[in-house]
Amino acid sequence: MNLKINYIKYLAVIGVLYSTISFGQNNSINNSTANDTVKIYTENDIYRLSTVPIPQGLLLEVGGMTFLPSGSLAVSTRRGEVWIIDNTSMKDRRQPTYRLFAQGLHEPLGLNYIKGDIYAVQRSELTRLRDSDGDGKADQYETMYSWPLSETGNYHEYAYGPLLDKNGDMIVALNLGWNGNSESLSKWHGWMLKFSPDFKMTPFAAGFRSPAGMGLNSSGDIFYSDNQGHWVGSGFISHVAERDFMGNPSSLKWSGEPESNITLKPSDIPDTGKPMFEVAKTVKGIKTPAVWFPHTILGISTSGILNYNNEGKMGPFEDQLFVGDQGHSKIMRVFLEKVKGVYQGVVFPFREGFSSGILRMNWGPDGAMFVGMTSRGWGSTGSAPFGLQKLEWTGVMPFEMKTIKAQPDGFEIEFTLPVDEKSARDVSSYSIGDFIYKYHSTYGSPPINQADRAIKAIVVSEDKMRVRLVLDSLKEGYIHEIKAEGVLSAEQRPLLHNFGYYTLNNIPNGEKVIITDDNRVEMSMGHDHESMVSNSNTTQAVKDQEVLGKHTVQMPANWGGKADLTITLRTLSGLKFSTDNITVKVGTKLKLVFNNNDDMLHNFVMTEVGAGNEIGELALKLGVQGEKMNYVPNSSKVIAYTKILQPGETQAIYLNVPNTPGVYPYICSYPGHYLVMRGVIRVVK
Repeated sequence: MNLKINYIKYLAVIGVLYSTISFGQNNSINNSTANDTVKIYTENDIYRLSTVPIPQGLLLEVGGMTFLPSGSLAVSTRRGEVWIIDNTSMKDRRQPTYRLFAQGLHEPLGLNYIKGDIYAVQRSELTRLRDSDGDGKADQYETMYSWPLSETGNYHEYAYGPLLDKNGDMIVALNLGWNGNSESLSKWHGWMLKFSPDFKMTPFAAGFRSPAGMGLNSSGDIFYSDNQGHWVGSGFISHVAERDFMGNPSSLKWSGEPESNITLKPSDIPDTGKPMFEVAKTVKGIKTPAVWFPHTILGISTSGILNYNNEGKMGPFEDQLFVGDQGHSKIMRVFLEKVKGVYQGVVFPFREGFSSGILRMNWGPDGAMFVGMTSRGWGSTGSAPFGLQKLEWTGVMPFEMKTIKAQPDGFEIEFTLPVDEKSARDVSSYSIGDFIYKYHSTYGSPPINQADRAIKAIVVSEDKMRVRLVLDSLKEGYIHEIKAEGVLSAEQRPLLHNFGYYTLNNIPNGEKVIITDDNRVEMSMGHDHESMVSNSNTTQAVKDQEVLGKHTVQMPANWGGKADLTITLRTLSGLKFSTDNITVKVGTKLKLVFNNNDDMLHNFVMTEVGAGNEIGELALKLGVQGEKMNYVPNSSKVIAYTKILQPGETQAIYLNVPNTPGVYPYICSYPGHYLVMRGVIRVVK
C-alpha cells in the first residue's frame, strides 16, 4: 500500500519540518522493556513541597496573601486578622517571625499591596489598612467603598479581591448567597465591581456564582475561577471583559439598576439543560468559559489564579496559569490561546498533596510559590485545618505535555522533552474523547454527549518536541479529553501527567494535513478505534448490571411492609455525617434515609470491613464516567449505596445488614470526600 501525505504546503505555512508520519499502525511498545536504569520521577522529585512553621495557637486560616516590597508576606485570615510574616523562606535556617498588623475584620478573603498600602476585601467593604506612625501595626482602617449584605447576614456572601488591573483600577468580586439555592440576596452579589483610583464604583460584569479566584494573564487580561453549583455544570476559569455576563442569572436581579451596564434579565435565560455554548448562540451576551475543569478529575472547587511571569521559577511553563483547588488540595496548570478572538485552552494536573484546602498562591522573593490554605466549614482532602506551604522547582526537567494547541483538523501537543519516536507514532499511545455539561438551574451536571474521536494520522516533528494528531472530527464548544498514556521520552521516561482537557470554543482556520490514499487510512484506523469503543461499552454495561442490586430504593416485597429499623443520616458542615457510629444487629432489615442538607453533592456508600479507603480511592479514578455511576466503583466490596444527592435532596435505601459481625465503614464516595466524610456501622449479634 502506497500511503502518502501531502504536507509540503503545510510545512511552508508553519515553518517547521516534520519528518515522521504515521497512520495508526499498531507499532506497539512495551513500557516494561524500557531501560531499567531510567529514573521514574514523581511530583515530589520535581516540585519540592515544604511547610512554613506557624506559631502554636495561631489559627492561620488563609483568606488572602500579598508580598510586600521588603520581602515580608502579609496574610489575612478568615478570623479577621492580618499578619506580617518575615523570613518565609527560612534563610540561614532561621524560623519565620509573625507580627499582628490588623485585627477585627470581617472574614477578609482577599489582600493586596497597592501603591504603598495594604488593601483588604471584607464581607461588606474594601478597606485600606495603613500604618501611619510606623510602629508596625495598622492604625488607620479606612472604608474605601462598602456594599450591602442581606439582613440575615447569609454566610455565603463572600467577597474577593482586590485585583489591580492593567489600567490601575481595583477589581472586587462578590459571591451569591445560599439558602438552598444560589441567589443574589443583596445588591451586586454575583457581580464583579471596578473601582477607579478615586474609588468611584462601576459595575463591571455579572453572572458569577462563587468567584473565589482572580488574576491577570501575561497580556493583562482578567481571569476568574468559578465553582460548580446552580447554573455551573463544573468548575472553570474564564476571561472577563466589561459588560460580560458569565452565566448565572441570579445576579441579573440587579441589571435594572441605573448603574448597571448589562440589560439581560433573569427571564432571558432559558432553563433547558442545553449546553451553555448552544444557549449563547441565541442569547446575546452570555460568555462561555475559557477552560472547563472536569469535576472531580481536576478539582471540585477552583480557587486562586497565579500567572507564571518573571517573578516565578517553576520550570518550563512561562505565561501559563496555575489554578488552585480548595476541596482537593491541589494545583492545576492552564495553557491558553486565542482563537478567532476568544480565549480557550487546556488544563493539566500539576501538583497535589498539599496539607489543606488551597485558596491563595503568590510568588515569593526567591521565585518559589507560596500557598495559603484553609478548610474550616468547607472541608478538603488535606488533613490540616489550615496551613502555609512553599513549593519549589528542584531543577529537574519534567517530562510533560507543555501545551496543546487546536488545529483545524485536530490538536498539536508540545512536549517539554523530545519524545521516543516509536511510542509517539503508536496510535495506541493515545485516546481522545469529548463531552460537555448541561447549562441549567440544577446544581452541577453530569458529563453529557460523550463520544470518542478516531485518530486518522500522527505527525511527529523533526526535533521530536511536537506531535500533531489528525482526528476524524472536532466538536466546537466541547471539552476534549486528550490522553497520551503510552508516550515515552527519548530516554524512555513516562509522562509525569499523561492527560489534559482542552476546551474548544472555536476551531481555528489554517492548513489541514491532507491524506491522499482514497480514505484507506481512515477506514483502517476507524476499524481499530471501533473495536476499542465496543470493548469500553461492554465493560460499562457489566458495571451497571453488577451494582444494580446494591441500590434498592423500594422496600423488598418479602419484608412484609415494614423495616426492622429506620436510621436517618444528615450532613454537617466540614464534610461530615451527622453521626459517625451506628450499631445494629446482624441480619437487620434496615431502612437508611440519607438527607443531604449541605450545599454540595454527597452520597452514602457502605462497604465491606476495612474497604472504605479502597472504595474511596477507586471512586477517584472513575473520571468522567463517575457521575453516571454515582461515584460507586464496580467492586464486590460495596454493600449498599445511595445515588449522588443534590443539596436538599433525600433518598431512602433498603438493605439486609450482614450476618457476620464486624465494623463496616460507610463513606461519601464523591471524589475526595471519603478522606473525612465517613463513619462505621458496628454489626453485633
